[in-house]
Formats: sequence, C-alpha cells, structure tokens
Amino acid sequence: MRDGPPTPAELIGDIAAARATTVADYMAAANSHYYATRDPLGAAGDFTTAPEISQMFGEMIGVWIADLWVRAGSPAFRYVELGPGRGTLAADALRAMARFKCVPRNIHFVETSPSLRAAQLARVPAAIHHDDIDDLPEDGAAIIVANEFFDALPVHQYIRTSGGWRERMVERQGARLIPVPGEAPADDLVPAALRNAAEGSIVETAPVSASIMQRCAFRLARQGGAMLVIDYGYSGPAAGDTLQAVKAHRFADPFADPGEVDLTTHVDFTALADAARGAGAAVSPIATQGDWLQRLGIDARLQSLAATAPDRAEELKGQRDRLVAADAMGELFKVMAITAPGWPTPAGFTGDND
Repeated sequence: MRDGPPTPAELIGDIAAARATTVADYMAAANSHYYATRDPLGAAGDFTTAPEISQMFGEMIGVWIADLWVRAGSPAFRYVELGPGRGTLAADALRAMARFKCVPRNIHFVETSPSLRAAQLARVPAAIHHDDIDDLPEDGAAIIVANEFFDALPVHQYIRTSGGWRERMVERQGARLIPVPGEAPADDLVPAALRNAAEGSIVETAPVSASIMQRCAFRLARQGGAMLVIDYGYSGPAAGDTLQAVKAHRFADPFADPGEVDLTTHVDFTALADAARGAGAAVSPIATQGDWLQRLGIDARLQSLAATAPDRAEELKGQRDRLVAADAMGELFKVMAITAPGWPTPAGFTGDND
C-alpha cells in the first residue's frame, strides 16, 4: 500500500495497468503529487499569483472584509482561506483589516502541502491548518477567501463523437499519455444546454468544485459570514477544452510529466453560484477582477504607496496594471461573493457606489 500520492512514474504505471483513467482522476493524482512536493510560486517556481504580484491585492481583500464586517454589525468571526499559497494574501489582508479594528477571533488555512504550510506559518504564525473544509469549526461566523483555488480542482471532460457524448479518458500509447474518448455513453452527464454542440466539442463539469462550494455555503447559511471567490473563469454553461499546464512560467503539455506541472482549468462561476444558492446562501453578480479592484479603491491605494515611496512609483503602477488591465489579469479573472442570509450586500459588485 502506498503512503501518500503516487509518484509520476507510479501514475503512468497505474494508467498503463488500468488502460485508461478519467481526465478528472488524472488531474487529481497529478496535482496531488505536484503540490505535495514543492513550493510552486514565484520567479523560481512555475507561476505567480496576484498576492505575489502586489501587496495591494491582499490589502483590497482586507478592505472588502472590513467593510462587510462593519456593516454586518462587527460580529466575532473566523478568517478562513482555502489553498492560501504562501500566506501572502492573508498577511496583507489581515494587516489592512487591523487598521479598521477588524480582527478575527482566529485564522484557519485549508492546506495539505507540507512545504506551503511551512511558508504560510512563516508569514501568519497564528494560522491553524486543516486538511479539509469539513474539519473547520462549526460555531460562529466565518469569512472565507478562495483565490486561485477552484482552478486546480479536477474536472470531468466529455467529447461529442459521431456516436454521441463520451467521457474523455487518459491512456498510455507507447511512451506517451494521450486523451481519448471512452467507450460508455455519457450524454446524460452533459448539461442539457450543451448536448447539441458540434461533433468534436468538449464540455467540462466540476462536481468536486460544486461539492466544496455547496459545503461552504451550507456553513455560511448555518453560521453566518461570507465567501470571496477569485479565479480565472467564465459564466457557463459553455463548451471548450480549458485544461492547461504551466511549468517555469510557460505553457506545457498537460499530458506530459504528470505530477511535475501545474494542471488547471477555467472555473465555471455559474456552476459555483448555482451550488451556493442551492445551499441557501446569497450570491453576488460576477465581476471582473479589474472592475472589482477599482471599485474598492486600488487606484487610491496606489497613489498612497507611490507618495510614500516615489522611487517605486513606476514599479507600483506596473503591479496595479497587471492586476487590473484587460490585457493582463483584469478581464480573465472573475470575482464572486457568497453571503449568509441577513448579511449585507458586499461591496464591489454592482457599481461605483457600493
């Protein structure tokens, strides 16, 4: 019996022995090994997330939390983050929140990677770690942050063939892994709105993501609080193959070197919203990251930082532009909030006067 996730060699061997595995199982096994064995962030890693680009990103989230908390009556709450990277976002957000006397009763990180847990504790020593959201405390309000969390969760892919819809599988052919249509009909697993898509079309579903969102929303409905989701994605339903791999800040073949590249897909925000509503929570409109950050005041924060450090003014503006500009992260990345019944409407989603 194995102790821990399969190594890349074991994963390839498993696929060869079983002949084929679903894209979802392949993605889950590969990412489990990938995140368990490295810190993938930063210039020396494979990719850079928004909190690592600029402190302004985490600070805007802190401002958003503080504003919502004040308008909710300043209740006791826990800060929870799913997949918190190096802890950079939490450190910046908590610092900004403290300026408004918004201090959580404690801090909880849902993280399984040993290397990332160590990095998180270096930045947020008071953090309490959990392997799963079901391990979180069940009393009192929670404010949950999920930045670039859902994109790394497994998706099922379905492809329209001449014989109908089939689940996309991963099998070994010679020395390579390749995606192939499965044999069993899968028409009932494809959203009804997409079943008439053209032959060759690919549709993705993310039941693991929907389950996690539903469980978070159930918590909020029972305990009070809010959840903020930020990720690259779209409003579904929509057809398209969004599976991608990144290594050393470049795109790579998602079926080469399993466990050694970061596998992600674009997040269907509509599916997440439906899961949250089904659990009894309220859901905000979906905003682009650029619009949301500007509504919260990132430009004013930029001016303040530049005035304090004029020699860094151009660097700071470049950071802001990476977060906000339409040709950078501003349009591709989306933002959505989930709130408990009775909690106020969160800022940043409906216009400049939130």
